[in-house]
Amino acid sequence: MIKKIYGKHTFYFSIFAITLSVTALLFGNKIEASNELMISFICLFLILSIGISHGAMDNYKAKKLLEIYKKKNKSIFFIIYISISLMIILLWSLYPSVTLLIFLIIASYHFGREDTSFLHQNNYYVDQALYLIKGSLIVFAPLFFHIDETIEIFDTLLISDNILIYIKKEHWIINVCLGFCIFGYLYFVNKNKYEDFEVLFLDMLSILILNYVFNPLIAFTIYFCFLHSIRHIISISHELNGDNFNLGLKAFAKKALPLTIITAVLYLLATVFLSNFYGLNDVIIKVIFIGLASLTFPHILLEYLLEINEKKN
Repeated sequence: MIKKIYGKHTFYFSIFAITLSVTALLFGNKIEASNELMISFICLFLILSIGISHGAMDNYKAKKLLEIYKKKNKSIFFIIYISISLMIILLWSLYPSVTLLIFLIIASYHFGREDTSFLHQNNYYVDQALYLIKGSLIVFAPLFFHIDETIEIFDTLLISDNILIYIKKEHWIINVCLGFCIFGYLYFVNKNKYEDFEVLFLDMLSILILNYVFNPLIAFTIYFCFLHSIRHIISISHELNGDNFNLGLKAFAKKALPLTIITAVLYLLATVFLSNFYGLNDVIIKVIFIGLASLTFPHILLEYLLEINEKKN
């Protein structure tokens, strides 16, 4: 049943991505150019609603982890979680290039695994490496199709000028890495013996089309909110109610809403504060990506600790 839901979601997302891309090619260039700030706000809104909601169940997942470690005080989780988030923001302000690199590696692995692991059960060491390679399509596709706009985002995120110059000069590296990303998709197609290959193919096609048509922020927002996040929400909803998906989805919405609202308010406060020092477009870029990094690290750490403890049991 759950694979059927994943399959439907993949099909609908692909239709959505292709339709949106064709519409943008026909009519959207002038609209995007004249409403850059409005589009940035729409991207921020989507990430603050759909995007971050898929991680808003972390406090409930923490209950399992606290039970495993025989800890009753739930505040321990929030203290550690928030401390890690603040530490990432601090590290980004001190060492932006290194922190961004680590974030891109971890995020690529996370995207590759979360968007693929539901297709098969075995997770060998080579699979872990290929999750990273496959997931890094999210990084190298915008660099391949829109290198100037992507470098502009990196510049806004305080990345060293020497690194930006090197990336632009040595474009062949991006071409090679993009080839490896496509190989990552083909690896999992072959590993699954071509079962459900259309899911992987449509994922890859949609990501490439989105990054060809749209600027990096829009392409990432569409992927992150409507493919990655929705797929994760499907997984959580199924865990909450394996017999009735709709009831599981309602349970997810109810449980995720409080933390989603709190996180969104913190994002908006950060946006207002930073707008005193930077232009709004730059602020939105900083808030989205540095904010996501500060949430991604503790989120993935929580998932990892739960997984290794569940394997032991």
